[in-house]
Amino acid sequence: MPRKNTLLAATFLTAISAPAFAEEVKIGVPTWTGAQAIAHVLGAVVEMRIGGTVEYVPGNNATIFQAMDQGEGDIDVHPDVWLPNQESFTNQYVDEAGTVTLSENAYAGNQGFCVSKDFAAANNITDIADLGRPDVAALMDSDGNGKGEMWIGAPGWASANVNEVKVRDYGLLDFIEPIRAEEAVKTARIKDSIAKGEGYAFYCYEPHAVWYMFDVVMLTEPTFDPEKYIMVQPSDDPDWYDKSMVATKDDLKEVQIAWSNSLPERSPAIAEFFERFSLTADDVSSFAYEISGQGRDPAEVAREWVEANPDRVDAWLGLGG
Repeated sequence: MPRKNTLLAATFLTAISAPAFAEEVKIGVPTWTGAQAIAHVLGAVVEMRIGGTVEYVPGNNATIFQAMDQGEGDIDVHPDVWLPNQESFTNQYVDEAGTVTLSENAYAGNQGFCVSKDFAAANNITDIADLGRPDVAALMDSDGNGKGEMWIGAPGWASANVNEVKVRDYGLLDFIEPIRAEEAVKTARIKDSIAKGEGYAFYCYEPHAVWYMFDVVMLTEPTFDPEKYIMVQPSDDPDWYDKSMVATKDDLKEVQIAWSNSLPERSPAIAEFFERFSLTADDVSSFAYEISGQGRDPAEVAREWVEANPDRVDAWLGLGG
C-alpha cells in the first residue's frame, strides 16, 4: 500500500508541475483576398499575443465547413463567411447539426455601382438613374457607339448576371452598354478614365481594394425590396434573363467568422478571442489593397496591423478597460 500511495503522489506532482498544452488552431484559407487577409490577422493575434501555434489550411467553403463539423482539428475556423451567400452551409452545420458556431460580430458587405468622385461632382451624378441621362451616357461612350460603357462584372460571376438584369430593369439599356471583362481590365479602365477625365461606371463592392486605389463613390439605388428582387441564375434556368426581375439594390451582406464547437475544449483562449473578434469593411478593404493592390504578403500585412493596433487587439483578448 505505501508503494501505491507513493506512485499516486508522484503522478499527481508530475501532473500539476507539467506545462499546459500550448493552444493551437488550424485556420481555413479560402481563395479570395479578404478571406486570406482575415485568416492571417487571426493567426497573427494567436501567435503574437496568445503565444499559440497556427497552421493555415487552404480550402473551399464546403471543405472548411465539413472539417469544422467533424471537430477533429483538421480545420478549426472559417475566416470570412458571407451571408446569405453561404447560408446553405450555416443552415446545415450551425442551425441543424449544431457543430459550428457563427460569430455575432459581423461586418457589412455592400454591393453597387461606382463612378469616380470627380466625374460624379462635375456632372451631378449621385443615383444609378443619373447614368440614364443622355449627357452623362455620352461622356461614358469611349467607343463612339452611342452608349456609355459600364463594367458589370467578370465572366462567370453570378453578380454579373444580376447586374445585367439590373441595367435592363433600371431602364438604362437605351443609354448604357453592360460590359463583362476580367477585373484587371476594369481596374485599368478606372485608372485611365480618371487620368483622362473621362466618364466610366463599374460594379463595385466593399470590402475591396478599389476604395484605397482610387477616389470613387457608390451611387444610390432603390432600397432593397425582396418583391422587386427576383433573380434566376443561368444554372437554374436557360431563360434566366427573361424570368428575372431586379429593380432594387442588393441587400447588405453579413460577413463574419465561424469556428468548430470542439475548439473551446482544445484551445479555450483562442475560442474566447474568436468570440470577441470583429472587423469593419474598411479594415478589410485596407488589407485587400495592401495584398492585391500593393502585392504584399498577407502574413506581413497582418503582423504589421496587429502591432499598430494594440488597443483593438486588447479588446479582442478581453484586456480592454
